[in-house]
Amino acid sequence: MSSFQGIWVPVVTPFQDGAIDFAGLHRLVSHLLAKHVAGIMVCTTTGEAASLSRQEQLAVLDAVLRLVPAQRVVMGLAGNNQIELLQFQAEILKRPLAGLLVPAPSYIRPSQAGLEAFFRTVADASSVPIILYDIPYRTGVTFEQATLLNIVAHPRIVAIKDCGGNLGNTLAVLASGEADVLCGEDLQIFNALCLGASGAIAASAHVCTEQFVALWQQVRDNQLAEARATFLGLVPLINTLFMQPNPAPVKAALAMEGLIDSELRAPMQRATEAVLARLNTVNLWRGSLLPLGCETAPAQSPQTFR
Repeated sequence: MSSFQGIWVPVVTPFQDGAIDFAGLHRLVSHLLAKHVAGIMVCTTTGEAASLSRQEQLAVLDAVLRLVPAQRVVMGLAGNNQIELLQFQAEILKRPLAGLLVPAPSYIRPSQAGLEAFFRTVADASSVPIILYDIPYRTGVTFEQATLLNIVAHPRIVAIKDCGGNLGNTLAVLASGEADVLCGEDLQIFNALCLGASGAIAASAHVCTEQFVALWQQVRDNQLAEARATFLGLVPLINTLFMQPNPAPVKAALAMEGLIDSELRAPMQRATEAVLARLNTVNLWRGSLLPLGCETAPAQSPQTFR
């Protein structure tokens, strides 16, 4: 069984004047690789895949594959038209990849049997490993524990991006040994790693990437006090990066670092001045965070969007 470990970044898709900024993408991906991330995930939610045409998605994938070894690249595969989805999957699989990240079909809200049939069909048609993306607040459908365990028993479904918010399901998958668990909720990364998750798919890791990589390494090496301190230092950044719908704050932070422009595709909007002001409090362009006690934001947690 393939193993997905470490910090994977669901890379944003840079834009300039409405078009994909391939130079910015090259600059950003090269930057992330230099920070020793485990791999790059392309055309995910954070990558605004829903606003990209299928041809644009393939162009982004091809651009990333020119920079990153294939065994470190995962492609997002989402849609609610199963026939069209399978056709697109076949086109993607003409390229070498580490795997596909696949959520349940959105809007349709299939039954539990329908979910099993969908993932079995996608996995049967795949020549690469599948990461199940459990994110009910975007898809509108929740996996029952028995359903999830049945799905991950498929030999090609080797991991879960866990945004389900169901600790029982997480523990059941971990206990089963059938699939790796990759934490998809950035504020849960420390907890998940301590429970046995093999890594994380973290939008926040675009910024202060070294600290996210260090966090994973510290837990791996059983340096839990150090890992806890690293994680608590990241909390102000994570909260800020989810103040408004992802990936607007992430793109704003990357623009502050001079890596890409902060442009998004409509109806997504750039981060507000309030987000920019909070980003300034975390010293992100210096690659370090202010101590928690120095944070200038209100004591209460901000509203978060994912």
